[in-house]
Amino acid sequence: MKPYTIQGKKDTRSGFGDGLLEAAKADNRVVGLCADLVGSLKYNSFVKEFPERFFQSGIAEANMMGVAAGMATAGKIPFVGTFAAFATGRVYDQIRQCVAYSNKNVKICASHAGITLGEDGATHQIMEDIGLMRGLPNMVVVNPADYNQTKAATIAIAKYDGPVYLRFGRPSEPIFTAPDEPFVIGKGIRWNEGNDVTVLATGHMLWRAIKATEELEKQGVSVDLINIHTIKPLDNEMILDSVSRTGAVVTCEEHLFNGGLGDAVAQLLIQNKLVPMEYVAVDDMFGQSGTPAQLMEAYHLTSDAIIEKVRKVITRK
Repeated sequence: MKPYTIQGKKDTRSGFGDGLLEAAKADNRVVGLCADLVGSLKYNSFVKEFPERFFQSGIAEANMMGVAAGMATAGKIPFVGTFAAFATGRVYDQIRQCVAYSNKNVKICASHAGITLGEDGATHQIMEDIGLMRGLPNMVVVNPADYNQTKAATIAIAKYDGPVYLRFGRPSEPIFTAPDEPFVIGKGIRWNEGNDVTVLATGHMLWRAIKATEELEKQGVSVDLINIHTIKPLDNEMILDSVSRTGAVVTCEEHLFNGGLGDAVAQLLIQNKLVPMEYVAVDDMFGQSGTPAQLMEAYHLTSDAIIEKVRKVITRK
């Protein structure tokens, strides 16, 4: 297992806020736009340091996307922030027409993604956002695992020329990636080398996959665990190398079965290497109100669920 140290717990949205401030210090073209959610998106430090580079759009997300596209045309690097439900579903047409189609250098930064939004309920718990953004030509899709990786991802996407969807969340989660670990868009990170099964995890599910891998290794199951923090472009080479050795794969994501990491991997395998595959993801349903922990349990997004799917996929080899 890749060595790691738990450095406390923190929300990934704070990683975005701290990364945005650092990116802005490094490049004066970075500007911030927000849809009346400065505190929730952790823009506070950026606003205090660079008030002249911050633009409050109010609850007018579609207009905000158009403004960001215009700023990108003028040479700025706009970071647009709101809840994931509003950053994708509410403004899909504007993203498609104003950002993706014309390949604008806009960073769509989406907090409160997935089921771990918790008590706000189904209307805010968007679990199809990765699928929506994956389907857009030119769009890069990034889903980091913890505070440190989210901060590193935010800094990295500021240097990338083109539209990016960056997904992160509200709940405090363990910080376990190294603060100085390089973040390379499109390159997976191997957490454990194994030969029995490939486990591909993204976002909040990486920590649960690590715990599942530790338990499976104790039981004699050799797991090749990879953090897929970039869902588009996918690290095809690393994934195919892994499944060629293991002959089975399980994908883990806080997203619907449809359209997310699992579908991206299945598409790759259909064209290159057919192996048994299982998904750990949310079935074809909406969310509900509850604590993040209760909802992750209710929707089977746990270490135990990963272990169960690993055992199932191995029997299919």
